[in-house]
Amino acid sequence: MTESTSTQNTLNKSHSVIPALLTDKVAIVTGASRGLGAQIAQQMAAAGAIVCVNYLNSKQAAEAVVADIIATGGQAFAYQADVTDLEQVQAMVAEVITRHGRIDILVNNALPSYQFNPSAAYTSIETVKWSHFSQQMDGIVKGAVNTVQAVLPQMKAQQVGKIINISTNLVYNPVVTYYDYTTAKSALIGLTRNLASELGQYGIRVNLLAGGLLKTTDASSLTTEEVFDYIATTTPLRQATSVADFANSVLLMASDLSMAITGQSIAVDGGLTMP
Repeated sequence: MTESTSTQNTLNKSHSVIPALLTDKVAIVTGASRGLGAQIAQQMAAAGAIVCVNYLNSKQAAEAVVADIIATGGQAFAYQADVTDLEQVQAMVAEVITRHGRIDILVNNALPSYQFNPSAAYTSIETVKWSHFSQQMDGIVKGAVNTVQAVLPQMKAQQVGKIINISTNLVYNPVVTYYDYTTAKSALIGLTRNLASELGQYGIRVNLLAGGLLKTTDASSLTTEEVFDYIATTTPLRQATSVADFANSVLLMASDLSMAITGQSIAVDGGLTMP
């Protein structure tokens, strides 16, 4: 074994170990029953957080995420709430506080139903309808506003908190013109900056992480290896970003290591976009 091979093996091994960055922190992850949200919830729990796994319809999947977390020594519970309904979100937050007495982290990951179809009507300004926009704005922007308003009293009382909004690198480089989805995700950037500006005085940090085509989620499950290989060749790191890689970036922003960072919009895509 060469020295470089040995070093790479050591690095790969170290990347598989999640440090205890979130010990005893209490987190809510919306849309956490599957895909990226589930991975974020699992890695947060592995890092020591107590996680509320929010879901809308996928009760069985959410309970499976919780079971996996508990089986590996973590703490989590599932809670059904529609993020577009403020009262439901407030009830979820109240339950978290009743159980654990605080809320340290909110991850706004929930996404309304969407099909990433390059030939769909919403990929052209000539055929997209306002109903496409309103569905995405409600699910993405209204959902985030509701969750922030719900956790805010507790975070203000604590004088500390982390809010992490999940977006897409399509807002920086719309290689496919998903007008409705990308416009709503772009609005999260403005929301993030306004929140950071207003809430910093209460010790609340607000940041946004924008992912690319992640390997692999439900949304990218039909993507061929050839496409992933092509993406890898166009990034400075020469690799496609995995779901675990993205979730690790969420851990960083949720941890105390990023206390001097707020109001930022960061692409997590191996350098494919550089906003």
